Amino acid sequence: MQWRYTPKPYNTMLYEFLKRGTFILTSVLLLLFAGSCDSPAPGSTEPPGEVVTGTIHGTLPHGGLQREYILYVPESYTGEEAVPLLLNFHGYTSNAHGQMGYGDFRPLADRDGFIVAHPMGSLLEDNTHWNVGGWTLESTTDDVDFTDKLITAIGRQYSIDSERIYSTGMSNGGYMSFLLACQLSGRIAAVASVTGSMTPQTHEACNPQHPTPVMQIHGTTDEVVPYDGDTWTRGIDAVLQYWVDQNRCTAQAVQRDLSDVSTTDGSTVSHILYGDCDNSVVVEHYKVVGGGHTWPGSGAEYPDTNYDVDASGEIWRFFSEYDINGRRKSGG
Repeated sequence: MQWRYTPKPYNTMLYEFLKRGTFILTSVLLLLFAGSCDSPAPGSTEPPGEVVTGTIHGTLPHGGLQREYILYVPESYTGEEAVPLLLNFHGYTSNAHGQMGYGDFRPLADRDGFIVAHPMGSLLEDNTHWNVGGWTLESTTDDVDFTDKLITAIGRQYSIDSERIYSTGMSNGGYMSFLLACQLSGRIAAVASVTGSMTPQTHEACNPQHPTPVMQIHGTTDEVVPYDGDTWTRGIDAVLQYWVDQNRCTAQAVQRDLSDVSTTDGSTVSHILYGDCDNSVVVEHYKVVGGGHTWPGSGAEYPDTNYDVDASGEIWRFFSEYDINGRRKSGG
């Protein structure tokens, strides 16, 4: 019998927000974060060699569906040198445009010259999702292959550094990033999850091909993806321990408490670092004590958001230190 997600009584209000309120948030984000006008997507009829920058809405045929995605290409991109690609996956019931604003990397892309892809999930019982196991067991969508094909399609139009492709995401998007680290590790250099985790199915079938830098950002009072886990999701400590073991990290964890910069957000942050791993990678954890199911530092200012740490800034800082071979000799 396949397991299906049913919210617990104390979780109902947050779950209903995810099913209905997300669309309100998305509508606001469409106004706040829309940015530039649509531009032709990779695979379009643009003349060969023409550089297209800005916000680019595209589709990719896959599995009998027209899969959607949004690229953000900084104006500084010229095509003269290969640049990093960051995949930014939205959460369950959300969408690519909402994630582009909620977990925003565009100012960082402008500053440091990388491309951001925001893939769009397919529908499962009228809800957008990524097929990661757990509550999505009934899905037949191959999102790993879709991501693989999407990376290839982007690489046909843009000069992408194949050793510097990263994945992050919110909630279901964090689960998807871990799935890619397990099943598409030949293309993914590092991953970061915000309020996500690993399902038992992802955990049990995980087979990374190289030491993988991992960052986990999670609130201890997250009632949507519980910090201590459940039958359908691994606890955060178990996820961290898996990657510590997988990367053969030998140093004792080092913890430091961040300054409580925002004294009104109801939470504080501890940074936990596991080092001395193969290929000089590390496993990092931002433990948001008292934090809920939100993206720390988000400009959307959703209630219970922590503002002692900027999740997008820390994720890019982390990614920029690594390529698929491990720690880079020079920063990025």
